[in-house]
Amino acid sequence: MNQSKETITNNKPEEKENLNVLLSTQVVIKEALENLGYPEKMFELLKEPLRLLTVRIPIRMDNGDVKVFTGYRAQHNDAVGPTKGGVRFHPDVTEDEVKALSIWMSIKAGIVDLPYGGGKGGIICDPREMSFRELERLSRGYVRSISQLVGPTKDIPAPDVFTNSQIMAWMMDEYSRIREFDSPGFITGKPLVLGGSHGREAATAKGVALMIREAALKKGIELEGARVVVQGFGNAGSFLAKFMYDAGAKIVGISDAYGALNDQNGLDIDYLLDKRDSFGTVTKLFKDTITNKELLELDCDILVPAAIENQITKENAHNIKASIVVEAANGPTTLEATKILTDRGILLVPDVLASAGGVTVSYFEWVQNNQGYYWSEEEVWQKLEDVMVKAFNNIYNTAATRKVDMRLAAYMVGVRKMAEASRFRGWV
Repeated sequence: MNQSKETITNNKPEEKENLNVLLSTQVVIKEALENLGYPEKMFELLKEPLRLLTVRIPIRMDNGDVKVFTGYRAQHNDAVGPTKGGVRFHPDVTEDEVKALSIWMSIKAGIVDLPYGGGKGGIICDPREMSFRELERLSRGYVRSISQLVGPTKDIPAPDVFTNSQIMAWMMDEYSRIREFDSPGFITGKPLVLGGSHGREAATAKGVALMIREAALKKGIELEGARVVVQGFGNAGSFLAKFMYDAGAKIVGISDAYGALNDQNGLDIDYLLDKRDSFGTVTKLFKDTITNKELLELDCDILVPAAIENQITKENAHNIKASIVVEAANGPTTLEATKILTDRGILLVPDVLASAGGVTVSYFEWVQNNQGYYWSEEEVWQKLEDVMVKAFNNIYNTAATRKVDMRLAAYMVGVRKMAEASRFRGWV
């Protein structure tokens, strides 16, 4: 980490494009804190998680062999309240990624004014190569290994990449067995019958759809007939494509891990949703596909990167033809590309704002668990809209008055509550 510290101290992201998610996150946090007038010691507190637990989880596989998996749980800052964040099962999980994602969760919670700090977890594994029972053993083993650090008032996990409501149900059941009482508020993203919330599965995409609507209003673009490209057709991307399709927009491009589809007359999203497999892939059924690189540079009004990080870089930012870019994925646009897009007059809605719908409805689920009273889907959507629209306007106005880009404005809004809570507690 010595190199990381030196890079941040020098803080010259313009000299070399920074593709490391943790370092680029730290660069923006440092700039946000400086703009708000906080001292260097506040950055020293917030640049890394307060806690990072690394665990080793031995699991007996179906063939009788024992395989040991590595997992992580990061808790960035709990000055405001318990930490909150997803658990991902993926072969590419790294310590730095988990750290960065926990920081992003803190920023998201601050943006939508939730009483949370950020947390994140992950296990290095490939769930696509594991059986149902092996996944259950791994889920329960992970909870046993982190049980001392998590709980409804400490740290609240949720679904993330390659995890779902079934995995959350196993984790909740294991935690309840360890603690010897039923604890639905320990985890969010659960099935409805176990205390889940209406709207949770589609919450991230719903939040992105609301941000597209607000950004289109600012740009004077009618959603009816607007040309939209969605990179990624997983949980967030597919729900978002459906929301936009139903709103009358023309989805002219979508992609998955194997390629992309393009039709300037608009794709039939209902047909694609019906044909995709359990991992959200559908392009393998078509011969006339294009690359993800070509997809990003299509002629469109609204571009939504909803796949993986570092998709829009200094190499292709000048070729983006959209008027609006809304980040549904984590870190899809590098810092240098952000500057290029902003200078070109493209309205960029950053990931920490655009994808905050998920943590917002997770908060709603936790509140419902705590009070034992549950809301209708209509109530959930209305509350989500109120929160997200308020957050968008706050960041848009901050960007305008401070003369900064939307990403820096979002970090300034997101970091303020956490920094103030840390200051009042006497930590800095």
